[in-house]
Formats: sequence, structure tokens, C-alpha cells
Amino acid sequence: MKTTPDGRPVPPAHADERAMLGAWLDFHRATLALKCSGLTDERLRLAAVPPSPMTLLGLVQHMAEVERNWFQRVFAGRDVPRVFGEGNPDGFALDPGRGLDEVMAVWRGEVARGRAVIAGAALDDFGRLPEKEAGHVGDRGVSLRWILVHMIEEYARHNGHADLIRERIDGVTGA
Repeated sequence: MKTTPDGRPVPPAHADERAMLGAWLDFHRATLALKCSGLTDERLRLAAVPPSPMTLLGLVQHMAEVERNWFQRVFAGRDVPRVFGEGNPDGFALDPGRGLDEVMAVWRGEVARGRAVIAGAALDDFGRLPEKEAGHVGDRGVSLRWILVHMIEEYARHNGHADLIRERIDGVTGA
């Protein structure tokens, strides 16, 4: 597998649809981890782009919630609790006692569970959205293809946030 100079996996230029979607999702997952690397816990907690309270640590927590929601709840139909508690449904709120090592381990665990849930599934297999969210999509059933594209979009959008936050913290820019 080819990697970028910073170690992220390069999505293949030619692959079938499933491999391509998975590779781009993995690239964006690696990008989020890269944006957090080399920072102290204090800096990971900085809301560096006022007026937003968003932090790098909060973004990782949020993406752990997103991974659990789309792969375990929606696709697999599992009734699993919120990763960081019912009082923190989107995962952005920080706990003073939870640092990057713990948050990254939790996030990586959710990524691994998501991969296991979809292993062997076809892109046309589908999960079911709760009634409330189905109104936004127009259907209760969403294909694995739809979920993977949405996950790529979700990571790409938040990686843009992470890029701005990281640049504001210490000047580091780039992919």
C-alpha cells in the first residue's frame, strides 16, 4: 500500500467501488488522527476558532459517535448506548479526566467494530434509519454505499474544521 509522506494510506487510482470507498474512508480517518498528533492534552482541548467551541479532542469523540451510529445502529440495527454517555449525544463535550490516549482508543475501537459490521456486506445491503432521521433522507432504508459516502463526507467536513483548529493552535497546515 502506498502512503503519503506523513504515513496516511493513499487511495488507489483504480479499484472497484467497494475498495475505493473503503480506501477514501480510511484516508480521512488517518487524516483526523494526524491532525491530533504531537499536541499536548491542553492544546487538544483548545477551541481555537472563535466563536466555535469545537476542539480537536471533541472532533475525535464526535467521530467515535458517528462511527457507532452509522455502522452499529443504522446498518446493523443494534441498540447500543452513546459512546460518551446520553448527556453527550454528539460527543463534542469534553471530560477533564479523559485525554487523547483514551479517546483515540475508543475511536479506534468504534472504527474496528464498524469494519467488522460491514465485512462481507454488499454495497446494496441496507440499514434502517429511525423515523426522525428518515425525513431528512426521504427513506428509512439507506444502502451501505450511501452510508460509506456519507461517512467520507462527514470526515472530510470535520477534517476541514480540524485543519483550521490545528493551524490556529500551532501553525501546522496541510492535508
